[in-house]
Amino acid sequence: MPILDLSPGDQTLTVTGDTPLLDVYAALPAGLYPPFPPVELPGGVGGLVQRGGFGQNFFFAAEVLGVTFRAPSGRVIRAGGRTVKNVQGYDLTRPFVGSFGLLGEALDVTLRLRPGVHARNVTRPGTLQDLAAPTARFVWQAGDRVHLMHFGHAADVHAALNALPDAADVTTPTDLRPHFPHGMGVGPGQVTDRRFTWTDGGPPPPAPPLFRQLAASL
Repeated sequence: MPILDLSPGDQTLTVTGDTPLLDVYAALPAGLYPPFPPVELPGGVGGLVQRGGFGQNFFFAAEVLGVTFRAPSGRVIRAGGRTVKNVQGYDLTRPFVGSFGLLGEALDVTLRLRPGVHARNVTRPGTLQDLAAPTARFVWQAGDRVHLMHFGHAADVHAALNALPDAADVTTPTDLRPHFPHGMGVGPGQVTDRRFTWTDGGPPPPAPPLFRQLAASL
């Protein structure tokens, strides 16, 4: 399992970029949780970080403490880490988060862990169009069933899923990769979170010129 460093006392975890998300959950001690829900998505942890997270309503970049990445030029760049230090130069960790690969490929990622997180996935027959402004962090369509999933404090999770009072709980691991055989892109699709609707193989959001200038300089 590609876990490079786990520090329960510091509540940090370092993994390779290709680590599957559910492998992170399997490796953690009871009571500590990563800043993403227990679902599998294309690209593992590195892909998640490059997309800027998934399903959260908090500032995901603050949960990424460090990243080592290979820039388009081939240079390997290490940004941030487990400890906060006074250093000179630019902090490239936060610009990398949500860069959709423009700054390069994540080789390893250091995440902040949190205690006391709860997650719940519920489903019932229907379509996304049947839902009236759901408050869950993300929803998706799977055949003739609609799913809602939320993670955070237990009271918030249960309150967010009241939109489906007659729904059944899903207890098996949730793998959303079959929705994206060509990768996750932003556009009309059947999986939506608090930021985007995700589509199979769609393009990333357009990057501002200044951000492209930063990518070209690395």
